[in-house]
Amino acid sequence: MGPGKGKGRRLPLLPLRGLLVYPSMVLHLDVGREKSVRALDRAMIDDHMILLCSQSEVNIEEPTRDDIYRVGTIARVRQMLKLPNGTIRVLVEGVVRAEITGYLDNDDFYEVTVRELPEEESGDSEIDALMRTVLNQFEHYINLSKKVTPETHAAVSDIDEPGRLADVITSHLSLKIKDKQEILETVDVHARLEKLLDLLNNEREVLELERKISQRVKKQMEKTQKEYYLREQMKAIQKELGDKEGRAGEVEELRSQLEASGVPDHVKEKITKEIDRLEKMPASSAEGGVIRNYIDWLLSLPWNKTTEDRLDLKQSEEVLNQDHYGLEKPKERVLEYLAVQQLVKKLKGPILCLVGPPGVGKTSLARSIAKSLGRQFVRISLGGVRDEAEIRGHRRTYVGAMPGRIIQGMKTAGSMNPVFLLDEIDKMAMDFRGDPASALLEVLDPEQNNTFSDHFIEVPFDLSNVMFITTANAMHNIPRPLLDRMEVLYIPGYTELEKMQIARSFLLPKQKREHGLEEDRLVASEDALLQLIREYTRESGVRNLEQQVAAICRKAAKQLVANPESAPIEVGPQQLKEWLGPSKFRYGLAEAEDQVGAATGLAWTEVGGDTLVIEVTVLTGSGKLTLTGKLGDVMKESAQAAFSYTRSRAKELDLDPQFHEKNDIHIHIPEGAIPKDGPSAGITMATALISALTGRKVSRAVAMTGEITLRGRVLPIGGLKEKSLAAHRAGITKVLIPKDNERDLRDIPDSVRSDLEFVPVSHMDEVLRHALLPAESNEKAGTTIS
Repeated sequence: MGPGKGKGRRLPLLPLRGLLVYPSMVLHLDVGREKSVRALDRAMIDDHMILLCSQSEVNIEEPTRDDIYRVGTIARVRQMLKLPNGTIRVLVEGVVRAEITGYLDNDDFYEVTVRELPEEESGDSEIDALMRTVLNQFEHYINLSKKVTPETHAAVSDIDEPGRLADVITSHLSLKIKDKQEILETVDVHARLEKLLDLLNNEREVLELERKISQRVKKQMEKTQKEYYLREQMKAIQKELGDKEGRAGEVEELRSQLEASGVPDHVKEKITKEIDRLEKMPASSAEGGVIRNYIDWLLSLPWNKTTEDRLDLKQSEEVLNQDHYGLEKPKERVLEYLAVQQLVKKLKGPILCLVGPPGVGKTSLARSIAKSLGRQFVRISLGGVRDEAEIRGHRRTYVGAMPGRIIQGMKTAGSMNPVFLLDEIDKMAMDFRGDPASALLEVLDPEQNNTFSDHFIEVPFDLSNVMFITTANAMHNIPRPLLDRMEVLYIPGYTELEKMQIARSFLLPKQKREHGLEEDRLVASEDALLQLIREYTRESGVRNLEQQVAAICRKAAKQLVANPESAPIEVGPQQLKEWLGPSKFRYGLAEAEDQVGAATGLAWTEVGGDTLVIEVTVLTGSGKLTLTGKLGDVMKESAQAAFSYTRSRAKELDLDPQFHEKNDIHIHIPEGAIPKDGPSAGITMATALISALTGRKVSRAVAMTGEITLRGRVLPIGGLKEKSLAAHRAGITKVLIPKDNERDLRDIPDSVRSDLEFVPVSHMDEVLRHALLPAESNEKAGTTIS
């Protein structure tokens, strides 16, 4: 080797950037840094020998000792050429590995002392095997990589020195400087070949992965291009055939609609699948129309659309009061919901059930609730619905399949949080097509309705933000499981004062508007309105009242058209009789005078409270009890109980103990066409029976309600408020009620309570004390009174 071989040899140092030279490697370098140029000049003056070491970082302009690797290659400078741009191109040949042992003080260029690291020649069989494996792997690498030519493999195969083979192969690999430096620093040939084998394996795996990825990308590109080409071809064919839109145009339109719709991901996935199916179908296929209909339904539902609630309690209260007079409890419940919504921000929609007689404003109240909340309003009527598919929809396989009424309503609403009214929920029926009431269980359950399943839609739909309101006339017709899921709000009938206020403030102005009458052209007096309420209507609500007001407006409109110049029409009681004819109902006492064997009871019906006159006649006979008036089983049993009680008290009532053997007793309740049932007429029947047997008259000003036991105890009943309103309407002044119903008196309006005297009774003796008048004559008990 060159002169000065051994330890402590002094050499100029040329730091390399992004490059590394191995022994026996010939290479061109471009040198531009001043220090490096001076180091080359020094080498040329001495013995043409220079140390080439790599920098750890490429971008360092002035490297320090720490930035330069300690192991490099001593190289011979074969040639130097100055280029026009000021840099020098040199041809170097690597000679031997060397390690820097120290840096010398030299400001002009880097000068170092080095220790050579010569290779130890060894030719054992393991080295040969390693060489063969390395060559084999290098061949694989060449096949995968496009950067190395096959000629290189041929040149490398001729090398029989293991160390040189490792260096040459490494120089041809696209490795990081760090990895190449590691090979340079490995002096032991055996270890160097093993390291190279590891590097070759890694590089081969990376290349294989790159190839797979590029193939996949290429295939994807080809597929997309192919699809695009085929679609364009299809469009061209359809255009030639004269089909301007065609299936392709339809699919394209659906895809653009889907992108613009902003539906949730799981729905988008479903629609995309269906669009793909539609695209593959022939234009003549009947199923194409079914799929198209299904996609249209999915796209038309308001998956993410909501309206903002008006969270202003004062304004909402004003809206509710503008539309309805009274109805305090339902209004209060809506305002409570709003207040909680304001505090919580997210609240499951409540499910309210408004129960009350017809015409009290249940449906219109639901509409007002939507208005006060600033929400959309949807109403569906369940009256007469017998098919479960009306609620849940049909399967898509059926011809003419459609979603259920709930999903249809949500489409109509166009938002996820409407007020949804299910009208007449007590009028649903059931037949062989399923039970719609059971299908409603999921809809009206706050714990389940966030994933409501419609047979047609198939994708779960969230109903948890919907405010469901249901209406019913009677609660006993609603299935119990359904009733448990709802919050029941009773809307009782209106009092006379309330009806008066509603007629004056709501009904009359509304009907005037609808009949084209100016405000001052028709004036109805208070007396006329009161007469209209008392003598032309008998109801809990105000529907018939509105019809009568409309009749007055029609008569007025006819008169005004006939005489345009006439003075404003004033409607008084006399005018009322001319226009509407004689009174339809008798107002005042249920009975005109006190009678024997006739007692006034109070009944609850689906249309509100009513008075019920019970008549008893005692005839000579053999002890037969006859009941007429279309009575239900419970009422018949009440009559039997009243009869048995009377027999057990014969002595105390001063009756012939054998009266039941000598007389036939006929109990009759007029208005026989109307079915009557329930236990609450028990004390009324007993009073009428005892009156008939004793000959004592029943006070016409007294009405009563209560169930009777065989021992004469009076048991509580329901519907006291409605019954009280009926008593008030009939002009009764005293009402006998069961002692246990005293707690219900707080629900009765003040205007009714001030006119009626409520007497709580716990035993039949008390009832008789208040209801029967003293005996007028000394007629023998048990005589026949007809």
